[in-house]
Amino acid sequence: MQIRVGYELIYDCPQPTPMILTLHIHSTRVSDIVVPDHLITKPSIPIAPYRDAFGNWCSRIVAPQGEIRLSADAVLNDTGEPDRVTPSAQQHRVQDLPEETLVFLLGSRYCETDLLSEAAWGLFEHSPPGWGRVQAICDFVQQRIAFGYEHARATKTAWEAFNERAGVCRDFTHLAVALCRCMNIPARYCTGYLSDIGVPPPYAPMDFAAWFEAYLGGQWHTFDPRNNVPRIGRVLIARGRDAADVAISHTFGRNTLKAFRVWTEEVDGGLSGRPSRR
Repeated sequence: MQIRVGYELIYDCPQPTPMILTLHIHSTRVSDIVVPDHLITKPSIPIAPYRDAFGNWCSRIVAPQGEIRLSADAVLNDTGEPDRVTPSAQQHRVQDLPEETLVFLLGSRYCETDLLSEAAWGLFEHSPPGWGRVQAICDFVQQRIAFGYEHARATKTAWEAFNERAGVCRDFTHLAVALCRCMNIPARYCTGYLSDIGVPPPYAPMDFAAWFEAYLGGQWHTFDPRNNVPRIGRVLIARGRDAADVAISHTFGRNTLKAFRVWTEEVDGGLSGRPSRR
């Protein structure tokens, strides 16, 4: 199957404003891309691409004074298969973990392992190590947090989500990531597109999605505590320690986000899902 993904963002800047954008489809999906997700700016301005410390493709721009429109519209091939489930995946001892995974055991801006460690061990010490433990964490997070856009807050951390018991997908993900790390399971935050392919209506407004990957059995596995079921059509944009590493935009000056639109949909019919929003 093929999936169409894209976005339109309109910023208004009172003066020329440097920006870092993390909006490109991740390099692990390059071989699937049919129509590239080229970043288009209106007005046209120079774009300087680079790869960050986590391997994500980023772009540097200086937005001019006034409005700037950022957009992309891509098509990529997809297997049409849901997220892989591997119940036999085993947890590694910390001393046996590859060095590149160790940073994903540590606390970070939005994932306060020091504050959550005691609660994590009290909740999950007797859960089966490995896949079963990560799934138990996802089950707990989904039951603990009530989803609602009215609960969104850019500064909300895993500890605050744990106590407030409400949030959006990034809060579900931050809490699950922090709890996994507390239990000595490397976990990294992911952001990208997530379609409604195969999901019955009603549909929520389309947005970029957050999920995470846990390192088990020698490889990274996808988990989604917000939905907590395997989904079809997940398209990765970026990975990092938490949302601070993979924000769609870092702006270095005052600005107003005047418009925000995201789409992801199956190109050719087949499975039920959200109709075209374009």
